[in-house]
Formats: sequence, structure tokens, C-alpha cells
Amino acid sequence: MHERLTHFREILRYVPRFRDRVFVIALDGAVVEDDNFPNLLLDIALLRSLSIRVVLVHGAALQIKRYAELIQMTPSDIDGTGITDRETLNVAITAANRVTHEILEGLTANDLRAVCPNALVAHPAGILGGVDHLFTGRVERVDTGLLELLLERDIVPVIPPIGIDGAGASYRLNSDAVAVELAKSLKAVKLVYLNTEGGVRDARGAVIRQMTAQEADAVLKKSRAELPPGAVTKLTAAVRACKEGVERVHIIDGREQEGLLGEVFSNEGIGTLIHANEYQAIRQAQKKDVRAVYGLIQQGVQNDELLKRSRAELEKIIGDYFVFEVDRNPVACAALHVYPEQNMAELASVFVAERYENQGIGAKLIQFTEGAARRRGIAKLFCLSTQAINYFVQKGGYALGTPDDLPPVRRERYEQSRRKSQVLIKQLSDRPG
Repeated sequence: MHERLTHFREILRYVPRFRDRVFVIALDGAVVEDDNFPNLLLDIALLRSLSIRVVLVHGAALQIKRYAELIQMTPSDIDGTGITDRETLNVAITAANRVTHEILEGLTANDLRAVCPNALVAHPAGILGGVDHLFTGRVERVDTGLLELLLERDIVPVIPPIGIDGAGASYRLNSDAVAVELAKSLKAVKLVYLNTEGGVRDARGAVIRQMTAQEADAVLKKSRAELPPGAVTKLTAAVRACKEGVERVHIIDGREQEGLLGEVFSNEGIGTLIHANEYQAIRQAQKKDVRAVYGLIQQGVQNDELLKRSRAELEKIIGDYFVFEVDRNPVACAALHVYPEQNMAELASVFVAERYENQGIGAKLIQFTEGAARRRGIAKLFCLSTQAINYFVQKGGYALGTPDDLPPVRRERYEQSRRKSQVLIKQLSDRPG
């Protein structure tokens, strides 16, 4: 009960930001066939109840393979990126229609109105690399007016991976690319890809939780051969979406229960987030941050990393603190306490929430705080540590000091605490090293 209440509160925190905004949600055909699909539809119904406008796009690769086997033919293309001959186009239309119908059935069962509009105007992909791609198409135009009219009337558009040109000819489209065009045209705040592989993984097999569009592009250039084909197309689409104005692109496992909600309504998520703008930021703490900073410090005290500080005391000096935000939520903190008579300052209360450890956040906070000290003309920085001594010496450029190096007021408090922390000293130059 406590966990569900906490989850509900977290959802409510995001609602004002997303109300009346558009989410484009792209489902692989395999997701529609998974046992979790009914739960996914419930999540979509919840989004709609929160006044979030939803456009659904779906693929049909799994269904194309299955139907082709049934009629004993070999498709010339599966995902809408290769050459689509006439017979494959017919199979794709039949398979896509079936998937569309299953989605409409599911949405209706959840009291949601939905339609499949002819909102995509397509044209042939043409001759690429000297090869005619026949009935493979590209999106020429999105009928934005039609889609916006449906959304305003609380109707969920369901878009298949088939487009029609002005003469009434149909073309097979790649659903990942279609989702980008829709998100761009509708100025969607989020584009969410639901697959059966989960987020993009690094060389160790761990899900990469977040990347800038530039970092995602670098992954594609460096590791394209090692990535699954589905990850390549989605990562490519995500990079293009970000470059063309979509703020957030998520790649998640559509088979995970409450995965959609866990991704879009939490600041850690379950899959991979590719973002266009600055997702992480360091800023000076404000009065509104006292609760969050106090919570972080308490975690540090429990781990015997930080000196205990009362909330009342923190409120008086909150201006000395900097917070590191992830999607507007403070997840780490550091403080700069200045001793003007000695032209010295203390780097203090550096702490990163456990779930964000080993992501370089602590180092960024330390560098930022040192920069703030330089801008104030501070000549010497010191810090006290019981557990991160080697880090400050080997990576931070600090030297071992003694209590005699501390300003008199700070030395008195040091002796009273009896923690016997190691004193570390850093002479600041005009420029960071």
C-alpha cells in the first residue's frame, strides 16, 4: 500500500507538466501479442484520464512473418526499410489491419474512443543505391489537422505502418520512422518506443538509462554492428527525433508490467531515455529544496559519510548548497562554506543518492563547486573526508593536510565532532586544471 501510494504521488508530480500535451507511443507488433498488452492498455487509459493526449503507432513485423508462413511465401522485407514487392505489400496490409483491429478492440474494452485515420500521406522511397524499393514508402506529410481534431475530442488515433499517396496507392512504412514524423508534427513532449528487448544495452549487458542525442549518435557510429537490428532502428529514429524538436524519446520493454508508467512518471525509469535538451543540471539550492537536501544529508549521515546537521540549521545556510537535478528532482548535493577572513572555503556535504551512484554526478558537483569558489576569488579550498580520501587525492588534486590548516572557527568544530576526518587541501588557480 505504501509503495503504491508513493508511486501515485510521483505520478501526480508529473501531471501538470504533461496535461494536454501529446505522447506518441509506438508499439512493436510483438508487444501487441504479449500477455502484458491488456495491462499496457490500462496504462494508456490512465494517461488519458490525466488529460494526456495519446497517439498510438504500431508495427507488424511479427504478424507479417506469421501470415507469410501461413500462405507459404517469403516476404521481400519485414520492417519497412528494405524492398517491398507487391505480394509482401499485400501481406503487410493484411497483417497491419489485424494488429490495428486488436488495438481498437483493446481500447474499446477500456472505454476509450479510438479510430484508424488516413492521416499519413506517403510517397515511394524510390531508387536507393541503384535499387528500386518498389512499394516501400516514406512519409511525405502528416495530416496534423485531422489528428489534432481527434485528440481535442478525446479520440485516440491508431496509426498502422501503411501509407497512401494522393492517387490512392498504398506503401509499406517503417513504424519507427512513422512515429518520429508524428511526434515532430504534433509537437509531442514524449515519443515512447515499446519493444520486446528493453532499453539499449552497453557492452556489459546493462541498460543505458540515459543518453544525450549526441551520445546516442556516437553509440550508433561506434557499436552499430554489435546492436540488435531493432535497437539500431529505434536509436536512429530517436536521434533524428531529438534533432527535430522532440524533447524526450524513451525505449522500453513493453512486456514489463507498469513499465510505461514507470518510465514516464519517474526520474530513473526502466529503459533508455534519449534527450535533446539538458536533462541534468546543477543549480544553487533554494528554500524549496530544504526538504530534499535534508533527506540527502540524512542518507549520508546514516552511511557515516556526512556530519549530522539539523533541518533548522540547514534552512539558515541553504544558500551555500548546490543541487544536481535529474528531470527537476534533486538527486545529489554539495555545499561551499566560505571563510572570508582566511580567504578559504570548505567543500562540504557532497552526497549522491544511491540509485545515481557511479554516473559521474559527484565529480560534476565537485568541479562545479570549485568553479564557484574560483569565481569568488577563493585562494584555498579544503574538505573533510572519512571515506573518499583516495578519490580527492588521486582524482581531485587535493593534498593531505592537518587540522592546523583549518580556519580557527572550523578547527574548533572539527575537534568537537571527534570524527577524526582527514583534512584535504587544494590550492585554487585562476583556471580549473
